[in-house]
Amino acid sequence: MTLTFTVTWIFWLCQIRGRCLSQVVQPRVPPGQQVPCFYIFGDSLVDNGNNNGILTLARANYRPYGIDFPGGATGRFTNGRTYVDALAQLLGFPTYIAPYSRARGLELLRGANYASGAAGIREETGSNLGAHTSLNEQVANFGNTVQQLRRFFRGDNESLNSYLNKCLFFSGMGSNDYLNNYFMSDFYSTSSDYTVKAFASVLLQDYSRKLSVCYRHLNLNDSTYSLH
Repeated sequence: MTLTFTVTWIFWLCQIRGRCLSQVVQPRVPPGQQVPCFYIFGDSLVDNGNNNGILTLARANYRPYGIDFPGGATGRFTNGRTYVDALAQLLGFPTYIAPYSRARGLELLRGANYASGAAGIREETGSNLGAHTSLNEQVANFGNTVQQLRRFFRGDNESLNSYLNKCLFFSGMGSNDYLNNYFMSDFYSTSSDYTVKAFASVLLQDYSRKLSVCYRHLNLNDSTYSLH
């Protein structure tokens, strides 16, 4: 079993002629699992299949990728596990965290991997390779996940906040902003727009702002934020 829940069924009268069914989910962490959930943001170093179904050169769902992985070529940019796979195992998760492109329903309660090969901190980074899920989009996808989780908690924001505050969040970004942006002057103007030092400063500011938006997704009473 990959996920354990205690489910409370509550019945109440909705209409004179019918009844409605509501489900309140109270997640219970399996024995030996150190955190209830694990949410991952990043690029090809941790992507585990989100790029498989999109038009891009940054795909890894073919051999020799995955030759040492039990599931074969799953979309991981490696012969075996990624380091977030290894971390999930060390944390006691019985299975790896699913890519967001395949995670559905209650599975989102144990986490999701939003990472996408070629993604960077800057929106335009990696576009030379084709489609991908930028950090902006990954953060937005996490926001959508939180809204889905609200339904499982029946709008009990306090309980959901308490649950998410116990989760582990990982973000690894920035290499593509150099490899597939700053150092590719034929495709991008950033190397002429910024000195090396200025570009690093811009990246840090942008990264901090986007992670702050991700953090504010956890404040379910704040509906005023947006990405720009």
